[in-house]
Amino acid sequence: MSYSAFRLDDIEPQLGLTIKESSTLFTDVQVQPVSAALQETLDYNLPLALEISTEKARSEMILVPILIELKKIFNSKISLFSGREFNIDPEQGLVGFCDFLISQSASQLIIKAPVVVIVEAKNDNIQSGLGQCIAVMYAAQIFNQRQGNGVKEVYGSVTTGTNWKFLQLLDQVVEVDVREYFLNDLSLILGVLKKFISVEN
Repeated sequence: MSYSAFRLDDIEPQLGLTIKESSTLFTDVQVQPVSAALQETLDYNLPLALEISTEKARSEMILVPILIELKKIFNSKISLFSGREFNIDPEQGLVGFCDFLISQSASQLIIKAPVVVIVEAKNDNIQSGLGQCIAVMYAAQIFNQRQGNGVKEVYGSVTTGTNWKFLQLLDQVVEVDVREYFLNDLSLILGVLKKFISVEN
């Protein structure tokens, strides 16, 4: 089994996590202004990505520019990994590749704790990616604990590039934001992502 094999129904019986829906997870988020460079890039890329209409196109043309913007916001003091193998616990099926992984470490050579954000890209069905995302978040929690890092929360997102769903893992509880965020409110999406990395631990 690997991350991609996990479905939402698998999470509680196989990983022992509790899943809850929340309408108050990110109500205190401050919006993050969108740079002119990112807006220009997305204005050009978005129609093309939607015309090509593949997961790869959405990931490369919409998602990557947004995550690079996030790295710029933190003056490259965070690391961003794309398509990296993240094998944590083969017995639990916590092996495979992550679409995107963000660490509060600045190292780009190897993945170092604390891993704080997992982002899974999907072409059109966010619901189908929730189980996979939670499994990687749980693996990140284990990874951080093994590294002796005190980070309490791991955050995740499943996104089509235009639609975003956010999650939080704290201890054994996964909270799924009932709200869906849309690209036309990019400053709020950036604000949520920034909060994930800025959170006090």
